[in-house]
Amino acid sequence: MEKTKLRKDLEVEIEIPEGITVELEDKKVKVSNGKDTNERNFNYNFKMEKIGNKIKLSAKKSTKKEKKTLMSTRAHIQNMIRGLKEKYVYKLQVCAVHFPITTVIDKGEFIIKNFLGEVKPRKFKLKPGVEVKIEKEIITVQSHNKELAGQTAADMEIASKIRNRDRRVFQDGIFITKKPEEDRK
Repeated sequence: MEKTKLRKDLEVEIEIPEGITVELEDKKVKVSNGKDTNERNFNYNFKMEKIGNKIKLSAKKSTKKEKKTLMSTRAHIQNMIRGLKEKYVYKLQVCAVHFPITTVIDKGEFIIKNFLGEVKPRKFKLKPGVEVKIEKEIITVQSHNKELAGQTAADMEIASKIRNRDRRVFQDGIFITKKPEEDRK
């Protein structure tokens, strides 16, 4: 017996809150609240249009893959809008068992000094649009863009990764302790 693919027409609407403007140019979405903006290029094969205070995403005869792409695009746009209402905040903690770790921000670089007694500091460039505050052992990462904030927090964890040592003994590092709350629908 031959399997047939059932294709459905999909239609999703995203509500645009007051005080937020959305511009659609080709495959680029730009969301702003007057002082801050989030923009992103999407690679999709469905119809996206702005009707009044709503963004309408629709696909005719969509497959499973198109449905996944449409729903992911919807989630990204909702995150862009939510980020303009309130910033995404990640909290990290510096844990030092063997050597005292010093973290510093200098000229757009995040620097980890004296990690496991290393002479050479570990560092990486901070992404533009991300605010990082260091208060003793607590590091706060904030941004209107969820992906930039999350990637910066992940970069801090990765920069303090221990290699070629027993993780049960060497528990030093920078670890994410709090992520932004999600209100799933």
